[in-house]
Amino acid sequence: MLVIGMILTVFLWYQGIMIPNAYRVKDYSVKGVDVSSYQGEIDWGQFEKQGVKFAFMKATEGSTYVDPTFEENWKSAENTKMRTGAYHFFSYDSAGKTQAQNFIQTVPLNRDSLPPVIDVEFYGDKEKNPPKRSQAEKELQTMVDMLEEHYGKRVILYTTQKAYDLYIKNGFDQCDIWIRDVLTKPSLPDKRGWTFWQYTDRERLKGYSGEEKFIDVNVFNGSEKEFQVYGR
Repeated sequence: MLVIGMILTVFLWYQGIMIPNAYRVKDYSVKGVDVSSYQGEIDWGQFEKQGVKFAFMKATEGSTYVDPTFEENWKSAENTKMRTGAYHFFSYDSAGKTQAQNFIQTVPLNRDSLPPVIDVEFYGDKEKNPPKRSQAEKELQTMVDMLEEHYGKRVILYTTQKAYDLYIKNGFDQCDIWIRDVLTKPSLPDKRGWTFWQYTDRERLKGYSGEEKFIDVNVFNGSEKEFQVYGR
């Protein structure tokens, strides 16, 4: 029976029917999403009606890639009261300078936007063969410095627990942390606090029609009043 129960739990989670962290985020009043081309065309008004207070949109990846839905998402979301921001998927195979230039050329400068985000996680075989911290740290620091200078905001680092341990722990004090943990409430190993928490990657909302049927949902670690002034 125990095995059957575990299998059923995994199945319900995989189908987005059960969200393990749902009860853990009840005390966080500010919720938002992060999206990319996988969500397809988005009805931002529908998101707002469902209580979405913010959205981070994928803008760029590496030194040359631009998300094909970014420009439309950025413009359309301006018609809502949601706060919006952009994120960049960091490449370990590309210079931090050219990655920063790609983001800066793509994402408009807007005082009211949320701070720029650099997504630091693994792709391809990088988890099995992780790059050296010294090299990754050097290129990431270059990008952080360039975005901070250009946008005049404290950069956010989105990361997984493993990537945090390898590349961010005990460093990058100038950045805020957006941590992914879809099973439990996050606790960073260096006792650092987090600003955003991606608590699930299997939520279903009305308002998008892409190839990905699920959407990532996050919370802000603070009150609605604190959120309104955050990053401004």
